[in-house]
Amino acid sequence: MANDETERDGPTRRDSRERIEGETVGKERSTVERTRREYVKYGAAVVGGGLLAGCSSDTSGSTSTTTEAGTETDTETDSGTETTAETTTSEDGPYSVTMSPMGAVEFETVPKNVLGSSTNYIDIAAALGHRTAVKSTAYPSYTVPSLTFFYSRLGISDEWLDFTETGGYNKETLYELDSDVHFIDPVYLGTLDGWSTSDVQEVEKNIGPVFGNMYSRKHRQPPEAYRDSYRYYTLWELTEKFAAVFRERDRFEELNSIRKALLSDIQSKLPSRNDRPTVGMVYPRISENAFYVHKLNQPGYFFSHTRPLEAPDVFADIATDEYGGKLVDYEAMLEADPDVIIMNHGISAYYDVADTKESIRNHSVGSELTAVKNDRLYASGNPRQGPVMNLFQLEMTAKQFYPEQFGEWPGYADGEPYPEIPEAERLFDRQRVVNVVDGDF
Repeated sequence: MANDETERDGPTRRDSRERIEGETVGKERSTVERTRREYVKYGAAVVGGGLLAGCSSDTSGSTSTTTEAGTETDTETDSGTETTAETTTSEDGPYSVTMSPMGAVEFETVPKNVLGSSTNYIDIAAALGHRTAVKSTAYPSYTVPSLTFFYSRLGISDEWLDFTETGGYNKETLYELDSDVHFIDPVYLGTLDGWSTSDVQEVEKNIGPVFGNMYSRKHRQPPEAYRDSYRYYTLWELTEKFAAVFRERDRFEELNSIRKALLSDIQSKLPSRNDRPTVGMVYPRISENAFYVHKLNQPGYFFSHTRPLEAPDVFADIATDEYGGKLVDYEAMLEADPDVIIMNHGISAYYDVADTKESIRNHSVGSELTAVKNDRLYASGNPRQGPVMNLFQLEMTAKQFYPEQFGEWPGYADGEPYPEIPEAERLFDRQRVVNVVDGDF
């Protein structure tokens, strides 16, 4: 399986190489030396080699969290458990942002040319009012549909979604892009084909900082050299960090208040545990008569749209692979027989939802699944989510799990935007979100 920043949901339908955002890169071709750009600096932790030697720590004043300690508790975290380290000389002067695994990263000015390696980073930038700053990503054909699905429902034009396709992270390409900052985990980047620790340092020195945290996605272990220092963040803690990069504290606070109100409303209306349906989260592998399944309530921002719903997980006790999932066949699905099945990445254009549903319904065993019989086989969200996606996906998942409490889910159609929900049945205020994204709040 190829390395990619998206990790693996399960083997996908593509052939020899997976081509989802953050794909495996080709071998480096050549290095074009440039002088360090004057207006973007990199943090002392990177210059000194602390990060890339595997000994960095989060220096903002809180204790680093090792990879297996604790869980992400969206319902308990206000805006993050850590204070963002930000130092300024003036309102428009230099400042620094501290985040694991980089340590302190210094900026001369707010980035205006960003490489967004994953959908969640792009969504974060857009949610904070900087959607036009994102100029490039690895594979827009896999990134754009999810963003269009949600942002079009907010009435936001899709003109900003015209990204330069990098086709991975070849070093020569990064020189050509000349980005102010690269939103990608430097630890992860150093593990890709054609990359080394010195290559990452070179990019940071000659082009711009590398700023990201990928292993928080599923709390998967980073390379061994970083396991004692790498810190996990919740989706909203990461958003807070990126808000510091864009100097958008007020926008973050407003957006976070919408999220807290949504979670509070959901928590107050959850049915008793005995009345909750059992759920299975799957990525269909129709050509192999199999499903790649995840634990529904495990830590990591990959599950930020399912964990707060606290549904009983039929796969809670499975032994997972290094990517946090397991491949199972139809017989195993029938043995677990969840009341509700949600199909990961259903809204992401990774596969045809209508065809997939039809294949499951027509399978001799699939037709016997309770969720299929009761028409509770749903296209689910993109777990590589930022804050706007998370708000919509929490609403969507609440309606799919608990229609009596939150209203019926209208359904999904391939290529169509997020369905129109009657105002009385919406779980958050769309206009408040638009106001945050557009800066009118």
